[in-house]
Amino acid sequence: MPQHYEYELAKAAYKLVSQMFKLKAGETLVITADTESDPRVVDATAAAAFTVGAKPMVVWTASPLGVGKAADPMLPVEALTASLSVTDAWVEFNNEWLLYSTPYEVAEKENKKLRYLNACGMNVDMMIRIIARVDFPTLREYQDKLVHLTKAAKHVRMVTPAGEDVEFDMDPKRPMICEAGSADTPGSHMQAGQVGWTPVFESINGTIVFDGSIVPPIGPVSEPVRLHVREGRVKNIEGGKDATVFESWLKSFDDPLMLRMAHVCYGCNPGAELTGNIVEDERVWGATEWGLGYVGPMLTGSKPLPAASHTDGICLNTSVWVNGEQIWDEGKCVHPELAELAKKLGKA
Repeated sequence: MPQHYEYELAKAAYKLVSQMFKLKAGETLVITADTESDPRVVDATAAAAFTVGAKPMVVWTASPLGVGKAADPMLPVEALTASLSVTDAWVEFNNEWLLYSTPYEVAEKENKKLRYLNACGMNVDMMIRIIARVDFPTLREYQDKLVHLTKAAKHVRMVTPAGEDVEFDMDPKRPMICEAGSADTPGSHMQAGQVGWTPVFESINGTIVFDGSIVPPIGPVSEPVRLHVREGRVKNIEGGKDATVFESWLKSFDDPLMLRMAHVCYGCNPGAELTGNIVEDERVWGATEWGLGYVGPMLTGSKPLPAASHTDGICLNTSVWVNGEQIWDEGKCVHPELAELAKKLGKA
């Protein structure tokens, strides 16, 4: 008898290596995982890479007690960096992610051919939901339209039923990342179903409410966590126990840059569910996500803006206005062109 989603997993892994990475025969794919990762996902991806003629190399490490640079002290930094600095492609399945760690930074800087795909915490069910069953070409159309509408704006406002009301200005010089299922060009790529960018920092003002999840350090929140933001910095955090835990975690780094808003993203994956896994949570349809702390080079368009670590929070059912025109209403598309594409994706 087959294991849970065994056939679907094979399809998802093949789609990842052949459509997303477009791996070629003879290329090397490094697959990193930690002791919290799903071994079935790792093995299926390695097998799929081998099937298309690539050379998979799986690197398992002990799970660090932090993410990003906070993971460095517990990682085999030199050995890991050496492998990543010469490979053709890298898919990260680590649950305690290496993104923004020293091995990531060095590899991203020195390995100009590297195609990196963030798939942190990927498990079998999530791989089926956000890869195997998603119509990537239609999703690309939808996200391209969303990018066009937002990038053309000078000012954006976001509001949620949980009490969020935040506004900011756009910086036309900064890139907008449109992740719609491709990892076939050099650089860093995220899972399909997200559009992300960094606004003008000092223009970010208002209240941001995380009512989905915060990762790290919490996961799904038990009650909303309210961040009062002025000129791109968190001035005050309110809520219940989760708010206290989050504020203590941010301040534990003794780094004021951990209170800097780093980026904002649209969630666009029609299969994503709120699970506490940030890779899936930040793609929940109609949600927006804010990051704090470290800002990667893919968002600045040049050098990274360092911080001790990084965290992401989810704001559900977001209403969005670009230059005063409403395009989302509590997570549903109200712009006619977006609405038409959303219907094709099963999100009417």
